[in-house]
Amino acid sequence: MSVTNRDLTPLEFPVPLVGIAAFSGTGKTTLLLELVPLLKAAGLRIAVVKHAHHSFEMDQPGKDSYRLRAAGADEMLVAARCRVGWIRECKDRSDEPRLQEVLAMLDPSRLDLVLVEGFKAEPIPKIELHRPALGRPLLFPQDRNVIAIATDGGAVALDPGELPRLSLNHPADIATFILKFIGRSEKLQPDVAC
Repeated sequence: MSVTNRDLTPLEFPVPLVGIAAFSGTGKTTLLLELVPLLKAAGLRIAVVKHAHHSFEMDQPGKDSYRLRAAGADEMLVAARCRVGWIRECKDRSDEPRLQEVLAMLDPSRLDLVLVEGFKAEPIPKIELHRPALGRPLLFPQDRNVIAIATDGGAVALDPGELPRLSLNHPADIATFILKFIGRSEKLQPDVAC
């Protein structure tokens, strides 16, 4: 498996970033749910940054954190023995947050890798997910930051050239690719097709 540099112009961050980029409905979250445990088993400390195109709720209506935030708290932090949750309100904001702004909220000293779901226009190394049956165009011809194509085995309309082609049905191979890309030598056990 060849890992190439296609003139990457990554954002500045002290921890490696790898994006999972695709159109909605392609399976980004599903793949991340498989990748995170595999990469954790290889000893990595991982953050996942996910872009949402709409408002969302992390806390539950009726809970103290929800009620305090709804009462006007600009930031809400809940701390327990095993978990800390933080919400920052962005009520005066008319545009989407930029990835660099979100990354500034992370503590790089506690991380080995940041996986980014969405933010497909940001200049970070990305694995493009592509399911030809969905009829969506490929991102890599216009995005020089795509480092590999992961597909479900359907015929890809364009030849990815030197880009590695990975199987969405083999998440361990994708995790091994990520490990190699960030300079780690761990090799994961091949998985059985899903």
